[in-house]
Order: sequence, then C-alpha cells, then structure tokens
Amino acid sequence: MQSLIEGTIILIDKPLHWSSFQAVNKLKWAIMKKYRLKKFKIGHAGTLDPLATGLLILCTGKYTKQIPQIQDAPKVYTGTIELGATTPSYDLETEVDAYFPTEHITDVLIEEVKRQFIGELTQAPPLFSAIKKNGKRLYELARKGETTEVPLRAITIHELALERTAEKELSFRVHCSKGTYIRSLAHDIGKALGSGAHLTSLRRTQIGTHSVAEAYAPEAFVQQFLNHTLDDPKTIL
Repeated sequence: MQSLIEGTIILIDKPLHWSSFQAVNKLKWAIMKKYRLKKFKIGHAGTLDPLATGLLILCTGKYTKQIPQIQDAPKVYTGTIELGATTPSYDLETEVDAYFPTEHITDVLIEEVKRQFIGELTQAPPLFSAIKKNGKRLYELARKGETTEVPLRAITIHELALERTAEKELSFRVHCSKGTYIRSLAHDIGKALGSGAHLTSLRRTQIGTHSVAEAYAPEAFVQQFLNHTLDDPKTIL
C-alpha cells in the first residue's frame, strides 16, 4: 500500500474500445476502495485512442512528476494499414470517403516509400485529434464538419518495417519519437504509394524501456489486486 500511495509505476495493457481515462479510473477506484482512501493521486503518461490497444503507463503519488519525462520517451507501435481507401479520421472511427486503385503497388514500391519515412520528418496531425486550436480540440471542430489549418510538427521515425500481408493490407512496426501520429503516418504512406490508406489496427508495445509484455489488463490487475494475489505485482516497479 505504501509504495502505491508514495509513488510507483503501473504498466497496463489497455483493451480495445477503452479510453485511457477509463483505464486510469478502473484502477483508481479499486485502489481507493481497497484501502478506504478519500483521495488518490494517479495519472497516465501518454494517451491511447479507444481504437488502439497496448501499453499505458500509470503513475501514482510522487511518480506523477515523472509523467512528462515518460511521455518524451520513444515509442514502438505495431498494426495494420488498409490500402486503396481513405477516411476523414485516418482510421476506423469514420467511414470511408474515397477509394483509390492499388494494382500498381508492388513490393519494390513499398520498399522505396518506406525509406522516405525514416529519419527526421514533418507531419500534419489528423483533424480528428485532441490537439487544441483557439481553445477547441480539433476533433470537436472536425465532428461539426469544420476544417482548420493544422500546424506541422517535427517528428523522428527511428525504424519502420512494412510488409504486405494481403492484396490491400500492410502490417507495420514503427519506432518513433514522441508526438508521432500513426494515423497520419498511415495516411501519408498511402499518398506516397499513389493510392489512399487508413489505419485499421494499432498496438503500442513499448515506451522507453517499458514493454507491454510486462503489463496487465485492467480487469486482471484489479481482480488479482483485490484478491491479494498481487501484493507486489510485477507491474509495480
């Protein structure tokens, strides 16, 4: 109990369709109930979209001061991209708005395009994002059908692997800097291939030295924690 309250790091494997806020609250209320606390300091170090799964780092107590440092760490993602179609959100949150040919896309072209996306780049975040402009989040404007100019941001792609797993599907693994939008990367890869593309699945596997292999699903953590089988769980460092 003392390490939780004073400060620790908990590694969670966020399920599909859960928001990061839901994952934090699941653990917060379970811990408060177990120890009959009136308040408990806990937060996450980097949001994952509801349509993404994978590593979510939770910090408690004095470790919440480390959140900015953890957010600055490089990250690793895996997932899939569908070729030949675009969506306004660059993923499955919105319906397909345009279709494009894919017959011209070869393994050689994929390899050439891949090399264009390694190194220091500038990227436009998707309109459907939580970035604020003039006090409003971009996704609030996008859902109203309003368009606005999104400032470019500098990012770094350290490593990128692309593999064609179906006629219109690419699987990927990307090691990237903070601030990288994988949805935008999928969209931009589609454009570079002379076609359209959108993200169809996304999993965060690593943040800095922390791996999702060491993480617990929220429900499993709470169940075992409440049953006293995780007195000092491996997710608490």
